[in-house]
Amino acid sequence: MSEGSRFQLGVIGSLVLSVASSVAIVICNKFLISSLGFLFATTLTSWHLTVTFCTLHLAQRLRLFEPKAIATQTVILFGVLNGTSIGLLNLCLGFNSVGFYQMTKLAIIPFTVLLETIFLNKKFSQSIKISLLVLLFGVGIASVTDLKLNLLGSVIALLAIAATCVGQILTNTIQKRLKVSSTQLLYQSSPYQAAVLFVTGPFVDRMLTNRSVFAFNYSFQVLAFIMLSCLIAVSVNFSTFLVIGTTSPVTYQVLGHLKTCLILSFGFVLLRDPFTARNILGILVAIFGMGLYSYYSVLESKKKSSIDVMPLTQVGDKETSPLLGTKNSGHYQYKDIGKDKDANEVFVKA
Repeated sequence: MSEGSRFQLGVIGSLVLSVASSVAIVICNKFLISSLGFLFATTLTSWHLTVTFCTLHLAQRLRLFEPKAIATQTVILFGVLNGTSIGLLNLCLGFNSVGFYQMTKLAIIPFTVLLETIFLNKKFSQSIKISLLVLLFGVGIASVTDLKLNLLGSVIALLAIAATCVGQILTNTIQKRLKVSSTQLLYQSSPYQAAVLFVTGPFVDRMLTNRSVFAFNYSFQVLAFIMLSCLIAVSVNFSTFLVIGTTSPVTYQVLGHLKTCLILSFGFVLLRDPFTARNILGILVAIFGMGLYSYYSVLESKKKSSIDVMPLTQVGDKETSPLLGTKNSGHYQYKDIGKDKDANEVFVKA
């Protein structure tokens, strides 16, 4: 099996793992919150990250992966930013209607595209942009209901969007520029993410629920589901870093909206949540948009790969390339590769 095929299988595996683990943890947490009355989501997330770090530390001690040193300042800032984004998203849900919260999540994709275009000079084709619009439109129909606005909630939503976008872009950038794996980055940053939420979680949850996490009655069933949630979260956190590292922040957000559609469907099938024709229409439109995005992403990836691997062939004492022309005495000569000479000539100095 070629390296390219192995990479594609790895990407598919990370996407499947992300979807399966995310849907599983939502179902588990929904039962924990709705049926058992454990409403402390931010504190629960801090426990998720703590268990994730302990699991990775054990894996590292067993030599299942090799840790890689990353600049302390980079790791701390990255961990604090990601921990803050989780807390802000929870606050956003607490201070806004469910409909406005869903709109906030939808806004993450266009903001990510905007930031990557401005600061990373990344180009998104018209086809990709249109497919993302179709996707967002479908998810909006399926999940957005009421839209009640308030000033404080709107400010928190903007901060949550900014922190989430920057955090996910950094997740991708750090892995690629510092050549660290998703496991290595998660192992280094999870203690700082957990610390932020461990300190702020009880206060955030108190603001949102008017209850104290320390005064809750922890029955055996509650503890069992908390442990199950934490174990599933190890897979969720790992797959999140893996997907963003092997694909892109935008692809991860597209995957997130696929999870939303699946969760709505599972909610109807397993939990008998209300399901309307609007939900069905929105999910179908969203799936169509995901299909378009996947198709155009693969198409553009193949085009980019074919250009990147275009070989140089030796002819006598000269090297020739179909794209760059003829290399002679350390320089490539001009070669017209199209009708418009000004637009299609390429010159590269060796």
